[in-house]
Amino acid sequence: MKIYIMRHGQAGMNAKTDEQRPLTEQGIEESIHMACWLAPQLTGSLSLVIHSNYLRARQTWQAISPELPKARKVEESGEITPYGDPAFVASYLTALAAEHDNILMVSHLPLVGYLVQSLCPAAGAPMFATSGLACIEWQDGKGALLWLEGPHTIR
Repeated sequence: MKIYIMRHGQAGMNAKTDEQRPLTEQGIEESIHMACWLAPQLTGSLSLVIHSNYLRARQTWQAISPELPKARKVEESGEITPYGDPAFVASYLTALAAEHDNILMVSHLPLVGYLVQSLCPAAGAPMFATSGLACIEWQDGKGALLWLEGPHTIR
């Protein structure tokens, strides 16, 4: 199984709360750019997409979904916000591994970095650019970080 972890696109600061920060035009464009790059690499469909309940993560999913294979199931989660518990999220993803082929999660820093570290201890906690994507191969209860890319590292 592959787990794709994406940080939301660039967000503006013009909101009453952190949860309500919207994507900027650049954030939308960079997220779409990443989705167009990812789409041909996906083998099969996305069996599950989980995005944060924060506006910028929801908007990232809305922007990229037309560029990707149709997801069989989409969930919004309050557990994958910036300061969510990486161990809890990692155990949740591990439980889902038995029933899903490809999972995409759209979330936030610092959770995305700590989650990669929880799933792939040898990888450490990498930094993600906005709209950055990591690919983890999950097999037999172990994760291997295959790549981590951002809008400025892909062609």
